[in-house]
Amino acid sequence: MNWWQLPLVGFDLETTGTDPAVDRIVTAALVDTVGARRVGVAGWLLDPGVPIPAEAEAIHGIGDDVARRKGRPAKEAVDEIAGALCERLAAGRPVVGFNAPFDLSLLDAELRRHGLATLAERLGRPVGPVLDALVIDRAVDKYRKGSRTLQRVCEVYGVELTDAHEAGSDALAAVRVAVALAERYRAEVGDVAPADLHERQVHWYREWAEGLQSWLRRGKDPQAVVDPRWPLR
Repeated sequence: MNWWQLPLVGFDLETTGTDPAVDRIVTAALVDTVGARRVGVAGWLLDPGVPIPAEAEAIHGIGDDVARRKGRPAKEAVDEIAGALCERLAAGRPVVGFNAPFDLSLLDAELRRHGLATLAERLGRPVGPVLDALVIDRAVDKYRKGSRTLQRVCEVYGVELTDAHEAGSDALAAVRVAVALAERYRAEVGDVAPADLHERQVHWYREWAEGLQSWLRRGKDPQAVVDPRWPLR
């Protein structure tokens, strides 16, 4: 069987903002699947230790009061999230996300903030294999017009997104989009071993980042820099 018919784990974070270097985790989810079929979910609600901006609360629905009353201490929960993720990676299970450099880099930044071992240190090797539904979609259907939000990409591939910006729902949707991509694009995606597909995504992401940077520099921002590193910054 191919990877998209085997055990996978979807990973998603909801956070205090959009900068993985400085923002904090509010909720996290790991969704275990066999192919597109969900078989288990692990979820966390954290007290991030900093105020949750109103803009972030408007997206994921978690405010300061809920986080402080019901959230786990950040250091304890971040350690647990990283341990659970690395346990699955060490067992050979690919981690599936949507815009993986955001979620993985933010988790790694949280680990360093709390003086904990990073993902690579826990694994004893680089983090992978990672399957990023956004990166794959941009590579195999690069000229499609319109946005590439998770909601829009789910519509393109006929995937139901039951509760956008709820970590468990987003993580499961990312897996199902990745499976749909594998089924539709067998030669480029579905028939490729996860480790090889991981390496293809490194190239695809760099190519996309360099193209976006060139476009931005020709327009409003001559000094624009788009980080080409994937899946971690």
